[in-house]
Amino acid sequence: MTELNTLQAAVAGDERAYAELVEPYRGALHAHCYRILGSVHDAEDAVQEALLRAWRHLPSLESRSSLRSWLYRIATNVCLRAVERRPPRVLPVGYGPPGDPRRPLSEPLDESTWIEPYPDEQLRLRDSIAGPEARYEERESVELAFIAALQRLPARQRAVLVLRDVLGFSGAEVAGMLQTTPASVYSALQRAHKTVDHCLPGPSQQATLSSLGDARLRDIVDRYVRAWERHDVAAIVAMLTDEATIAMPPTATWYRGRDAVAAFLRARPLDGSLKWRLTPTRASGQLAARAHLWDPATSGFRAHHAMVLTLNGGLISHIDTFLEPWALTLDAPESDGCRRDRTPKDTGLA
Repeated sequence: MTELNTLQAAVAGDERAYAELVEPYRGALHAHCYRILGSVHDAEDAVQEALLRAWRHLPSLESRSSLRSWLYRIATNVCLRAVERRPPRVLPVGYGPPGDPRRPLSEPLDESTWIEPYPDEQLRLRDSIAGPEARYEERESVELAFIAALQRLPARQRAVLVLRDVLGFSGAEVAGMLQTTPASVYSALQRAHKTVDHCLPGPSQQATLSSLGDARLRDIVDRYVRAWERHDVAAIVAMLTDEATIAMPPTATWYRGRDAVAAFLRARPLDGSLKWRLTPTRASGQLAARAHLWDPATSGFRAHHAMVLTLNGGLISHIDTFLEPWALTLDAPESDGCRRDRTPKDTGLA
């Protein structure tokens, strides 16, 4: 079927034709919703709701050429309504002061507090053809620091910046999606730029990774994985910047500085009592690793948490450790209650 025939069949009520019509946009819509919401799982819910709304209102679509902007309009407004129902997500370093590694970890907070990492395999770059107005590249726009900066913006500024600077829609197109004027769009965009530029004073991770090259990146990852699996705290500390941080959502606890990070690692995850296996991966456009913990009950390794590394030159400046076995997946958690009831001892890092 041609695209026009597929659209006509979908408008006539053919669900299979509708699925074929929207499937090429699903991955890009998911990344779009993630940027606004800061959560992989909230983004999945938003995409499902947006596509259901689009199906119900498909007869109102006037032409095939407007399908992309029409889907983004619906998805954006679904996200804006979701933002109204809860506070912005943050990373622990933006939530409170650094902790003392001699004290216990804080109790886990509700999962809706925290930004979630985005699995790189979910990015379908070929699905998202940005316009000439785009300012940020796709992977740069899911980096943890960028997502954290976006969460500081009022909801409509957030939507304007993503639609204009990431997806490359024109000011007139964005105005139509948000039912406002181009002048209002450019005013909101200017204010958004001031906030984001202030939060992102240094180079992006994409620029840093590109400058290091594949061979050096492989070396960094290999050394980090070997050191963690050997409980070699000194080797990990040697890879850190002086002011490096380690954070562990869903607890609010985080530590700053080589000495504090070393004290935490020696006292908890790398004290020699746990057996780890790390699998290198990419998440949020950054170096990452999935951590598996040996489970004596099953005599095997089980998924435990995910680490996302932020580099400054050839050193690690941030280790964001997401203490959930489903981190970097789209799998739904067992229940909200299970996530809220977890205690630090359950994490294996306490």
